[in-house]
Amino acid sequence: MNNRKGAKSFKEISPEILQQLTQGRIQSANLTEWLAIDHVELVKNILPAQYQQECLRQLDILKTKTAMQSIKIIGEALATIIRQNNDDKLLSQLSTHTSDSVRCWAAYIIGSDKSYAFNEKMLKIKPFAADKHFGVREIAWMAVRSDIETNLDQAIRIFCDWAIDIDENVRRFTTEATRPKGVWCKQLEILKHNPEMALPILEQLKNDESRYVQDSVANWLNDASKTKPDFVVMLCQQWEKDSNSSATKYIIKKALRTISKK
Repeated sequence: MNNRKGAKSFKEISPEILQQLTQGRIQSANLTEWLAIDHVELVKNILPAQYQQECLRQLDILKTKTAMQSIKIIGEALATIIRQNNDDKLLSQLSTHTSDSVRCWAAYIIGSDKSYAFNEKMLKIKPFAADKHFGVREIAWMAVRSDIETNLDQAIRIFCDWAIDIDENVRRFTTEATRPKGVWCKQLEILKHNPEMALPILEQLKNDESRYVQDSVANWLNDASKTKPDFVVMLCQQWEKDSNSSATKYIIKKALRTISKK
């Protein structure tokens, strides 16, 4: 992602930048720009004519065309069309597109395709988990969260390997994708009430040197503390004994923030 500073409000986005974003010529620089993109226009500018009609029809049904809802509905529509036409070339083009929003569509195409076995789907979503753009990384785990819930034991085994990946974005994906409560997503009831299931992942990240990962691990535990506070307290106490690293201390403090307020 480039180093361009994004606007702080929709009004501050220049017409030139907004046009380039809508044409898919540049990436969004921050959340404000990401949210400002008109996906109806982006569909018209990016997709081949034969793919536009169904996407636009589905978008027209949406009462509120938020970025997340638009991305999801476009990805789902494209997943069906691409599978019907066996058009892996288009998926490849969208997956590596300059526009982060278009790559978000591609992540949801993969997440929506029911023909993939779970292992295959995780392998295909991994490049999006490692994407350099924050928006693509967030959409990546949202796109496969329902599959993770359905295949939780298998997901945890896969994520144990990802938790030691050289890429901090991939390591973070393992905790963001399995957060018991999460943000803007369905809650994982089984992990809310059985957080110990994710210990094989969490244990490998308790000393992670990346602040990005540390925040995610702490947020995971803070989620769990709202339904299983004793588990989180005991785990943090054990980690405090096992590790004297600054990373672990940071995670523990942030993980206990809800409990500490009581």
